[in-house]
Amino acid sequence: MSKSLSPFTREQLMPQEETLEVYNKKGALYIGLPKETHFQEKRVCLTPDAVSALVANGHRVMIESGAGNGAHFTDKEYSEAGAEVTKDRDKVFSCPIILKVEPPSEEEISLLNPQTLLISALQLKTRNKKYFEALATKRVTALAFEFIKDEDGAYPAVRSLSEIAGTASVLIASELLSNINGGNGLLFGNINGVPPIEVVILGAGTVGEFAARSALGLGANIKVFDSNITKLRCLQVSLGRTIYTSTMQPKSLMKALKRCDVAIGAIRGNNRAPVVVTEDMVNHMKAGSVIIDVSIDMGGCFETSEITTHDHPTFDYNGITHYCVPNIPARYSRTASVSISNIFTPYLLNISDNGGIEPALRYDRGLRNGLYFYHGILTSKSVAEWYGLDYSDANLLIF
Repeated sequence: MSKSLSPFTREQLMPQEETLEVYNKKGALYIGLPKETHFQEKRVCLTPDAVSALVANGHRVMIESGAGNGAHFTDKEYSEAGAEVTKDRDKVFSCPIILKVEPPSEEEISLLNPQTLLISALQLKTRNKKYFEALATKRVTALAFEFIKDEDGAYPAVRSLSEIAGTASVLIASELLSNINGGNGLLFGNINGVPPIEVVILGAGTVGEFAARSALGLGANIKVFDSNITKLRCLQVSLGRTIYTSTMQPKSLMKALKRCDVAIGAIRGNNRAPVVVTEDMVNHMKAGSVIIDVSIDMGGCFETSEITTHDHPTFDYNGITHYCVPNIPARYSRTASVSISNIFTPYLLNISDNGGIEPALRYDRGLRNGLYFYHGILTSKSVAEWYGLDYSDANLLIF
């Protein structure tokens, strides 16, 4: 047999082992849950059930004593769920991962360790340049939960809290119409032989949808106004019934406001909510009628609206009761806490399964959308433009 002329040896020609992708090792998380100190903030990021699920997956949770009191979750419940409960605030803020509902104050930022992962709301319009400079100094990685997207491209945290605000707006209006609160003594309910309550809803988004759903459930007649025909069409499909809808026609809107008992404002804008109900329109409303301006956190869509608090939620303007509290979900702190917890828990488990925050950001585009600081580098274009700061594209830093 002739000798092979191949330049390769027999061993080199043999099939070689395939190099497979090395999967990230599941990492254990150490989460700190401080008590909220923001005015009238009673919500908490994780419920005892959520803590139990995290601990069962090998993670540690340290919670500041009393953090769940506002939502009626006791320290004992958290302790029994496996959390470490402490009165030492500094110790909680020393954890590698910090979960908060409200953005941290400047004092709380000073308690953070360098390279901390901070997950909280951002509330861009209420921040200042100094706040972002302080975060940069600490070289934190920060996620704003209101900007995190799900697989469908929606914002789960915003939608969930909007559902609460929409439902709550009708319940609050019902309370304000009763005699006990100095209202007209009208009942939300389709009582035989009694004309139903007339409700005008401005905006056909999530808040408007759940306000409409609740009002219809209580037997009210509703009229929904929005400048977007597609939203109005989707609302009718979602409700599964034909309702009165209209674009923002001033004459139609004025006519509806004159007859309504309750007007709910749920219109949002890019920078400020547009004022669609003028002072003159409010003056033509029935005495004793109620305005619930859910858009007040973005300036309000009623010209006569002024910010109120949970302690003093209403004021009277020419016989019209105005309710203009910016943080309506905090009024139902336990429901809102469970809702927020349901959003946080899967993301935390996903971060662990991916081996940490960096691989999770690499693989999850929706999570990356909530990123606004990466190791002290600002990655949010909107924040940079709003406050005149420099930023870098997160995709260039992570990949």
